[in-house]
Amino acid sequence: MDSLAAAPGTGPATSPLPILRKPLPAARFQDLPTDRTLVMGILNVTPDSFSDGGSHKTPDSAIALGLRMFYAGADIIDVGGESTRSGAEPVDPAEEQRRVIPVIQALVKAGALVSIDTMHTSTAAAAVEAGAAIINDVSGLTIEPGMPELVARTKVPYVLTHRRGDAKTMDSLTDYGNVADDVVAELREVRDKLYAAGVAPEQIIVDPGLGFSKNEAQNWELLKNLPKLNALGHKVLVAASRKRFLGTLLTVSGKSAAPLERDYATAAITALSAAGGAWAVRVHDVGPSLDAVKVAARIKQ
Repeated sequence: MDSLAAAPGTGPATSPLPILRKPLPAARFQDLPTDRTLVMGILNVTPDSFSDGGSHKTPDSAIALGLRMFYAGADIIDVGGESTRSGAEPVDPAEEQRRVIPVIQALVKAGALVSIDTMHTSTAAAAVEAGAAIINDVSGLTIEPGMPELVARTKVPYVLTHRRGDAKTMDSLTDYGNVADDVVAELREVRDKLYAAGVAPEQIIVDPGLGFSKNEAQNWELLKNLPKLNALGHKVLVAASRKRFLGTLLTVSGKSAAPLERDYATAAITALSAAGGAWAVRVHDVGPSLDAVKVAARIKQ
């Protein structure tokens, strides 16, 4: 019998699933709900993420968290093996794949729709081969030359994120005339590279890249200007969860709120983004945001 776990009593229980489970049919992007904003759960398989400090850096603990998010109602599980926080050290693609591929395979077998959070073409290719249905690439203006061709060949949806520079330089690249207009224009430039490689318009999802080469005021300005992103004609992903500008907003007695103290503010942004027409939100805490998108959808009816 195929299984995601060891049978009880037959040896050390190294898997997060204590019972035998048959694999489910692979989830499909086209079967995602269309009557509300979607919720993408963040699954960092890294030792240095800004939010959880590497709490889920092993495959087993990452799979367990991914399954909890999936069973809590997350529409998509976004698996990443390289931290993209400011100042993060780059990760070799081989190491990145060692971290994420077993997690992707297990979650896909459990019936989850998985996206791969990577800037590397080779990792994206390996993840799609393992069952990932979406490529979520935060490389922005520095997109790898082979990525457009991979997206065109595999025909999977692709998240095009706005970012200038890399993790070491992006905080110094925040000089904009009008941040919303400039972000839209720069996204359009990268989009044209995707088009030239044969990527179809319906494959592209745009992300304004909150926190990536933007200061706090610019993040808020982008959130106020979601209609300009929607005007590009693509699905829009909003990824504000637990980010630094929320911590600053919630400062008490001169101390910025810690990442885990930013979930209520994240849920508020989820509700506003859903009301503003976002296709999906990318969050750490699935439950509150799932409630928020359902409320927004009900009000819109």
